[in-house]
Amino acid sequence: QVQLVESGGGLVQPGGSLRLSCSASAGSISNYRMAWYRQAPGKQRELVASITTSRLINYDESVKGRFTISRDSAKNTVYLQMNSLRPEDTAVYYCKADRLSLTYWGQGTQVTVSS
Repeated sequence: QVQLVESGGGLVQPGGSLRLSCSASAGSISNYRMAWYRQAPGKQRELVASITTSRLINYDESVKGRFTISRDSAKNTVYLQMNSLRPEDTAVYYCKADRLSLTYWGQGTQVTVSS
């Protein structure tokens, strides 16, 4: 069973940057479609970015040009580089791994964008 642990969240001012990390154990991320989701208070969880096993990348329109998803197979870690952060990016960010009928989630990391 894959275990995912997110880190890198925190409080940042508007316009600032953060890099989230999702470290995987008991499984290679190269075999999974990896994705970042986020959930703001009172809202549904939404897809932010994903990267497939063949490195096809998809972004939500709201983060295109600001966020970058990447994968380091040697470190078994997926990253989400977030630039030009806005207050509306405030949410708990979750890492997800998918393979066939298997789905794994991390525990989430809080990102707060506020002055």
